[in-house]
Amino acid sequence: MTKASATELNALNKAQAYQLADITKTPPQFGAITPRWLTRFLEFKGLDAGIYRVNKVAEGETPLDVLCSSEKKSLDIPEGYVEYSQKPREYTLNSISTIINVDTAIQDVYSSPYDQTKEQLHLAIESLRERQESQIINNDDYGLLKNISASQRIKPRNKAGSPMPDDLDELLSKVWKDPAFFLAHPRAIAAFQRECTRRGVPPTTISTFGGTFIQWRGIPVVPTDKLFVDGLKNPKSQVGKTNILLVRTGEAKRGVVGLYQTGLQNEQGRGLSVRFKGVDNRGLASYLLSLYCSAAILADDAIAVLEDVEVGNYYDYPNNY
Repeated sequence: MTKASATELNALNKAQAYQLADITKTPPQFGAITPRWLTRFLEFKGLDAGIYRVNKVAEGETPLDVLCSSEKKSLDIPEGYVEYSQKPREYTLNSISTIINVDTAIQDVYSSPYDQTKEQLHLAIESLRERQESQIINNDDYGLLKNISASQRIKPRNKAGSPMPDDLDELLSKVWKDPAFFLAHPRAIAAFQRECTRRGVPPTTISTFGGTFIQWRGIPVVPTDKLFVDGLKNPKSQVGKTNILLVRTGEAKRGVVGLYQTGLQNEQGRGLSVRFKGVDNRGLASYLLSLYCSAAILADDAIAVLEDVEVGNYYDYPNNY
């Protein structure tokens, strides 16, 4: 051993000790993964053949004329039938797919403490689920934003475009039959909270589905980054426009339902199949991941949207606020 200098400790140093130390490692951390609250709050319907037909009756005040009288013997009872729509809409499940390749030599040698194939598949599945939530909202065919009736679309009441309590009340007047949840970008939720704070009516909170949310009139306000701000999940600008939805969900309530395929081979979750494709002559193992999904609005009044919501309005408060 060499003689230690006056400024050195006569002991094993960190660099040397590091060679014998165990390292506690995490599994891969994927920053784009979100809680995906929409797919937790939304009720789903499993399909046997990948097609969902939404049958409706002809619109009117009531499906059928009836008699309401204490003297029905002296009056004619209305006759008729309930008319069905002759061209109901059909939804066909969309496929979201990807292929994961794993080097079998890497899998053999470097799979402790974490199985490399399992971690690759886990991150791929998370990516598919993220895309599923985005498609439910934004798909050009079945996406919720594209299919909201014109009568269910409103604009903010103030010129600045901030989401005010009055605006969410207006949404409630559009979806008044058992509304389930509001859906908004986190920055839109923050903008709404600022408006509530400015008026002295801060929202209360509610714990449900494993999370804590603010609520308005007893309805949870659920965050998602898939309701984009100026077309972006993570906008850099302080200002920007977005939308806020109010949703009733469930087939029994004539609401919004998510759709998925049942009975898949190698099923690894709702509507998700993971198939092993084999190993090629380079030693690459391939896995095909397919997620089958869609969404349907069963009645016009099952969903409403507050459009062109500005997220960038702030206020200066007194110093003693």
